[in-house]
Amino acid sequence: MYVYDQYDQTIIEDRVKQFRDQTRRYLAGELSEAEFRPLRLQNGLYIQRYAPMLRIAVPYGLLSSKQVRKLADIARNYDKGYAHISTRQNVQFNWCELEDIPEILAELSTVQMHAIQTSGNCIRNTTTDQFAGVAKDEIIDPRPWCEIIRQWSTFHPEFAHLPRKFKIAVNGAVSDRAAIEVHDIGLEAVNNEVGELGFRVSVGGGLGRTPIVGSFINEFLPWQHLISYLDAILRVYNRYGRRDNKYKARIKILVKALTPEVFAERVNAEWAHLKDGPTTLTEAEVQRVAAHFVDPDYKTLQDQDAELAALDAEHPGFARWRQRNTFAHKKPGYVAVTLSLKPTAVAPGDLTDKQLDAVADLADRYSFGEVRNSHNQNIILADIEQAQLFTLWGELREKGFATPNVGLLTDIICCPGGDFCSLANAKSIPIAEAIQRRFDDLDYLFDIGEIDLNISGCMNACGHHHVGHIGILGVDKKGEEFYQVSLGGSSGRDASLAKILGPAFAQDDVAGVIEKIINVYVEKRDDEESFLDTFRRVGVDPFKERVYAANN
Repeated sequence: MYVYDQYDQTIIEDRVKQFRDQTRRYLAGELSEAEFRPLRLQNGLYIQRYAPMLRIAVPYGLLSSKQVRKLADIARNYDKGYAHISTRQNVQFNWCELEDIPEILAELSTVQMHAIQTSGNCIRNTTTDQFAGVAKDEIIDPRPWCEIIRQWSTFHPEFAHLPRKFKIAVNGAVSDRAAIEVHDIGLEAVNNEVGELGFRVSVGGGLGRTPIVGSFINEFLPWQHLISYLDAILRVYNRYGRRDNKYKARIKILVKALTPEVFAERVNAEWAHLKDGPTTLTEAEVQRVAAHFVDPDYKTLQDQDAELAALDAEHPGFARWRQRNTFAHKKPGYVAVTLSLKPTAVAPGDLTDKQLDAVADLADRYSFGEVRNSHNQNIILADIEQAQLFTLWGELREKGFATPNVGLLTDIICCPGGDFCSLANAKSIPIAEAIQRRFDDLDYLFDIGEIDLNISGCMNACGHHHVGHIGILGVDKKGEEFYQVSLGGSSGRDASLAKILGPAFAQDDVAGVIEKIINVYVEKRDDEESFLDTFRRVGVDPFKERVYAANN
């Protein structure tokens, strides 16, 4: 992973000193709330319903065990003993005291971490595939390119005050596990007809109040011009993006208003002034960054298929876990393992300080001291020897990480909702728990197969409900919490937005509604057909008829 040089470290330490003084001045009454607000946002600090929330940057979701231990210390000493993994692969603390924030940032700086650009109208954390660097279907390792984008975008003076927040995702594999088409900019690694590397560029994707799937405006951008082209996109957005209405300020609104074709023309006109300039990437620069992402010291191993099959037969629980929570590795004899943060009765994405310490220990003993966060709000150990899987499974069961539900209905993406967020219309966490309790039969979950269920507490869509196979949105009806259900979304390749089923439901009815939806799917599916394929084939009407007929 990327390691700071002295310049990086000095910048972070200087920022800590700066914010310490800003906080002191605010608490002393020398800065007004209006003056302090942009300063705290620049350092990842939100004022939520009950306490400040601090969002820690985790570039492209990659952490060292040392950094995970520091997060455990912060959870223990400054929060209520837990942390939350966000859908941007970051880490959030929900119960910090304002007076402690400068000290927290100072502690983070000792392990090369910070909270810069995790909020505000700037370029946020660049995200990617949680299996980057180890996936069998990978064209390139996207992490060096994410790091190049991070270094370009951090403290970029021209893009510090954009019309609205800005999100970039990079995919380096055949499958899109980075949801690039629902980002402000999505980058997909491709090779042209002569094998040269470039990027297919999507712009104008995003969720929230106006969900839109992005449009590809460049089918092959040579890698040398990545930064200059991103510069051109951001300049066009900065120039033409609306600032009079925050609900219409995202780049997706601009692209839609201009049309993707006109937007691309304006980008190309701006790019003409930047192309082949100082930001042109060189082989030497790419190799400088890529040197931080070399393979660890893998052993020469053989796949353990026969041995694992024997363990599967003897231990059905292990077989289930291995089927759902392991992912094929590019190296023989290795797998990537997902630690589920979705057991019933735990807020999706939450883990305690003791669990954070346990993750760090497991990473050191099993996975070269490295940890990844996924935008699905789980944890990944990317380099596990197959011969150690059974032992690891036993430890994960003890620590609460072995729920065999990755990719299944109860592996729910869920925002904190009204339990924490001051913007939320309704609670999200109790809805997730009710659904998990309703679908507590693992045999049935496995029979249903892969389903993405996403829950958001408001239209800001932090739970990505628009792209869930099943999406749930909390809405306010005359002061009461209700939930709107939508079907058919997808964040993968050829992304799609879900269709609203109909009128919203009361909280106590939601789990039952989901059960009726699943029953229709089970009745209508062909052979091994997925939920999404069945929905696209039969349409929304059979689901709507079942759900609302029972409620009339």
